Amino acid sequence: MKIDKKDIQRAEIFKVLSDPNRLQMIRILYQAHRELTCGEVGEKLDLSKSTVSYHFKKLRKVGLTNTRKEAQIKYLSLNMDTFEKYLPGFLAVL
Repeated sequence: MKIDKKDIQRAEIFKVLSDPNRLQMIRILYQAHRELTCGEVGEKLDLSKSTVSYHFKKLRKVGLTNTRKEAQIKYLSLNMDTFEKYLPGFLAVL
């Protein structure tokens, strides 16, 4: 039996979400209902901008977040399409 491509992607997503800081970041973005900067997220978690940036890079690589850069500021948001496709209902239980 072949493994479904969606299941492979889900497994990658779950690996990334196994870090509690990343789960908190997803929760913060979801509850904000708007784009946030790395600095804003870092303040809420008491993490440095570089640490937040590292975690968001992991989240972005599996498609869970979007990053928009304006000048030197990075704005972060959830990629709702990925959540709907691979993790329907996940955000509702955060």
